[in-house]
Amino acid sequence: MKLSFLSCLLFSAVVCSDLHSAEASHHAVSDEVIAQQNAKLAAATKGKGYGPQSPRDIDVKTGSDRRIFALAPSYERMNLCNIHMHVSAEHKGGEFTTYAGNGDGKGMGSGYKYNGKLSKAELTPVKEPICAGEHGSLHSGDTIEVHYVHTSAMATPGATLNSCMSEAIKNPELRVEAQVFVLVNDSKALDFTKLAAVGMDDDYHQALNIPDDTGDPVEYAGSTTGPDYNEVASPFQVTWGVRPKVAKVNIATVGAWCKANPFKESEAHAVRNLVTNPDLLSKIDD
Repeated sequence: MKLSFLSCLLFSAVVCSDLHSAEASHHAVSDEVIAQQNAKLAAATKGKGYGPQSPRDIDVKTGSDRRIFALAPSYERMNLCNIHMHVSAEHKGGEFTTYAGNGDGKGMGSGYKYNGKLSKAELTPVKEPICAGEHGSLHSGDTIEVHYVHTSAMATPGATLNSCMSEAIKNPELRVEAQVFVLVNDSKALDFTKLAAVGMDDDYHQALNIPDDTGDPVEYAGSTTGPDYNEVASPFQVTWGVRPKVAKVNIATVGAWCKANPFKESEAHAVRNLVTNPDLLSKIDD
C-alpha cells in the first residue's frame, strides 16, 4: 500500500474530503438528518470492536468503549508533523459549548462556538477575505479549533498528514494537541503565525508556542476526526489533549498564515458530528 494512500485513509477528513463553507450554514439540514447519521454510525459499529471515537464533549467523563490502548507520550517527546484548523470547534466543552447548528450535513456550518461575548471593535469585519477557498472564508467572531498533530515516527512537519507517517514505522503513535481560538479584529490579540511557529526542541520537531494558559488539557483516547466519519467509525487510535479555555487570536495573522505556511494549509476544514454514543467513547480519568 502506498504511503500517500494510507495517509488518505488515515486522515481522509482533512486530506481528501469535499469541503464546504461555513457560509453555507443557512442551508442547514434538519435534526432528522443528523439523527440518521448517528443511527448509521451506531449500526455500522455495533459489535465490530471499534475503538473510542472523536470528537466528544470533554466535560462528559463517562464512556463504555472496551477497546483500550496506551496513551501516547507527551507531545514534547514526539515529532510535530502537521498543523491544521477546523471551522468551529469539533469538540464541545469548557468555553465552547454553543452549538453552531446542524450545518450542511457534511461538516460545514456545524460544530461549537465560543461562549463568551466580544466587543463591537473585535467583531469589526476585515477588509480582505481570510483563508478564502472555493466555498468561502473566515470572519471576525468565528471560532476555530486548531490541531497540532504529533507522531512517534521520525517525521518532519509538512504538507498533508502524510507527513505523520514513515517508511520505518507503519503504525506510529499519534497525539493531537487541540486549542480553540476565537478570531478577533484586534492587533493586540495573539499572533497566529507565532502560535504555529515550528522548530527543534531537544531533537524533536515542535510547535514552539502552543498556549500554556488555557487550562489543563483534557486527555483521552479517541480517533481521527472529520465528516467522512459521520456514518462510519475511524479505525485509528489517537491520544487527544483538548484545552478547555478559548484564546483570542488576531484574525489578520490567521489570514497571513493561510497565505504562507509549511503545511500548505489555505483554509479551515469541516467538522465531524459530536460523538455521543457511550459505546463509542472512552472513559476520561480525572
